[in-house]
Amino acid sequence: MAYLPCEIIETQTGPEAKIDAAVIWLHGLGATGHDFVPIVPELKLPAQMGVRFVFPHAPSIPVTINGGMSMPAWYDILAMDIERKIDDQQIMASSDAIKALIEREISHGIKSERIVLAGFSQGGAVVYQTALSYNKPLAGLMAMSTYFATFKTLVPSAANKNLPIHVFHGTQDQMVPEAMGKKAMEVLELLGHKPSYKNYPMGHEVHPQEIKDISSWLQQVLA
Repeated sequence: MAYLPCEIIETQTGPEAKIDAAVIWLHGLGATGHDFVPIVPELKLPAQMGVRFVFPHAPSIPVTINGGMSMPAWYDILAMDIERKIDDQQIMASSDAIKALIEREISHGIKSERIVLAGFSQGGAVVYQTALSYNKPLAGLMAMSTYFATFKTLVPSAANKNLPIHVFHGTQDQMVPEAMGKKAMEVLELLGHKPSYKNYPMGHEVHPQEIKDISSWLQQVLA
């Protein structure tokens, strides 16, 4: 099977390494899988945690809001209104590609309950769709500076009805206004989830305190 190209970082290496968890982390529009690689050492995870970080690269496709120019994207964005007008088939194709990466981790011996999905901005919209529709229980869903693009069409999976979810957002985000993050929270609660939420005095970016909070949350869900 053809998988998305990925950057892979493991917190333990060598013959004694015991990798028993995975974090599949999606970048935002116009970025690449390289973008979040430098955060791994900043998380300062305990030495005993054996985690494989998988950072897939989105394919380059024409993006309407970019004047039709090609750039790395998980799906086309047709209009930048508050709910975003997007290419539904493309986001579903990206979700399927991430599900394939989950299955690959499982084939490598990682239990589904030890796999976290994380996504920033456009990548977060993909992981909302992927995690909440996936047919095996996952360890957690981390949504960063993002929105729930497919909440009207999602077919939720009972396997992840109790999925730990943490939403992070910037109070000064002009790209994805905080109202979109809070709307996602409302939808998640209507679906029966009990997500956690934290905001930071930042724009469309990652805050130093956010990195510390991500580390704490990962240690909690992968304890």
